[in-house]
Amino acid sequence: MKRLVLALVGLTALAGTAAAADLARPVPQNYYKAPPPYAPVYTWSGFYIGVNGGGAFGRSVWDSTGGFDISGGLVGGTLGYNYQFGQGVIGLEGDIDWADINGTTTNFCALGCKTSDSWLSTVRGRLGYAAGRFMPFVTGGVAFGDIKASTPGFPGNSTTNAGWTLGGGLEFAIVGNWTAKAEYLYVDLGKFNCGLACGAAPIDNVSFKTNLIRAGINYRF
Repeated sequence: MKRLVLALVGLTALAGTAAAADLARPVPQNYYKAPPPYAPVYTWSGFYIGVNGGGAFGRSVWDSTGGFDISGGLVGGTLGYNYQFGQGVIGLEGDIDWADINGTTTNFCALGCKTSDSWLSTVRGRLGYAAGRFMPFVTGGVAFGDIKASTPGFPGNSTTNAGWTLGGGLEFAIVGNWTAKAEYLYVDLGKFNCGLACGAAPIDNVSFKTNLIRAGINYRF
């Protein structure tokens, strides 16, 4: 009988130890992976202001001399607005640049006939495709600028002409509200009559056409 009681006590002790071990064992926890950080979708809508600058190369044609090359540089300011719908972006952009674009020929003009432009402005529509933080675009509209024609020894002549422009480019978001762009524009300011002021016949038409390659930085509001 004594042995039976001792055996029962031992079994009770072992059962208690096993139960205590089960209670001490941590309950398995389900593992949940943290969701990836939220990346907001970039939007191109809104006003912006910026600066631009680059180079120009093209042709001027005088009736009396034929065509010759013109080239130079320009720098100025930009103002615009974009509206994004889906991945499409439409906008309006205007700019005005100080320019130093000129060229000279001695063909049938021994003293040197010169065409120059000292300022250039465009007002253009833009149509872009929003690929996240990148936006390729096409653009076109009206262009304004001065055309000056001169020959040493003569007063020369100048006019402000309106013409047209067409081109395209790529704009991309850098950081925060800042974007950068590179673009190409073809500009045709038409022609005007310099005539006797340039030492030629009463009618001597002078034309101005140029290619612009520019870069710019914009701040979006």
